[in-house]
Amino acid sequence: MEFELARQVLEAQPFSALLDARLASFGDGIAVLEVPVNDRLRQQFGLIHGGVLAYLADNSLTYAAALGLGPNVLTSGFSIDYVSAGRDGAVVRSTAELVHSSRRKATTRCRIEMVDDEGTVKLCAVAQGTVLATEPTS
Repeated sequence: MEFELARQVLEAQPFSALLDARLASFGDGIAVLEVPVNDRLRQQFGLIHGGVLAYLADNSLTYAAALGLGPNVLTSGFSIDYVSAGRDGAVVRSTAELVHSSRRKATTRCRIEMVDDEGTVKLCAVAQGTVLATEPTS
């Protein structure tokens, strides 16, 4: 799958559009998704809501898997560990990598980080997932 097709798929997802998600990088076994930070993404303590981090994990893990399986994929499952609170930053970024891919199944993992205007990065969560092809790849 190429970058332009991956970007079009992301733009066609209404929930991704709601979050203003963007595909920052896609290729060489790595997929990077970003969501710009705004106050609508925060919970009652001012932290980025865990659901936003889980969205980034789910989508970026699936994009990384598509690098091995092709564009017709669905998340089978993932686990996420929240390692520190995300409060300050201009963007929340998830960098996912394809760990292993067979004909029908891929294993992926990602790091979710807050990035401020100066480029300082703070790890917020890590996740690992399994993604399945919805049709066999050649």
